[in-house]
Amino acid sequence: MQGLDPLDEDAGGTVFRDVILLALMGFVALVILMLPHIHPPQAKTSDDPLLGNVVVEIRWPDEIDADVDLWVQAPGDKPVGFSNRGGLYFDLLRDDLGSFQDITSANMEMAYSRGVPAGEYIVNVHMYRNETETWPVPVSVLVSLKTDISKAATPVLRTRIELVRIDEEETVYRFTIDRDGNLDYGSISHIFKKLRLPPASERL
Repeated sequence: MQGLDPLDEDAGGTVFRDVILLALMGFVALVILMLPHIHPPQAKTSDDPLLGNVVVEIRWPDEIDADVDLWVQAPGDKPVGFSNRGGLYFDLLRDDLGSFQDITSANMEMAYSRGVPAGEYIVNVHMYRNETETWPVPVSVLVSLKTDISKAATPVLRTRIELVRIDEEETVYRFTIDRDGNLDYGSISHIFKKLRLPPASERL
């Protein structure tokens, strides 16, 4: 049996190295060609009409094991709350269940909007569950408004409401924001409008 020719082995290694080198050069060329088309995210300016947020927060005493739900509605959108946690504008950041599956003692929920569309906003609170059975349950409500990305949100509405029974839903605020992102204080009312949407399993 004849042995392998060392020259053939060297030729095979050379071809392999050439192929790898060509592939590497092709990859480098592709990266160089793509670089001009890759743009880092541009910082948004306060002139962007979509900037600005409506922030709604509720808090109730940490020692009360109760599930109080925040419901909000932006102009032209569906209500947002525990059974519908995101809409066109608002997102519910946390559905606080009281002490259940809670690693902290803080009882609070918050909804945050993307942009400040003009029109009427509605803020409701709903008593879903109260294991402590302490009544009434005081709920603090804070509405803040940010229309300039370079500034912090400014509190514009603050109140406290007391819930006295299971399944009670109250309209805390109805207010209008104009096209310039300003709150119309003359539009503020507490006229009730039901926002709570039952879970999907209850809608069947």
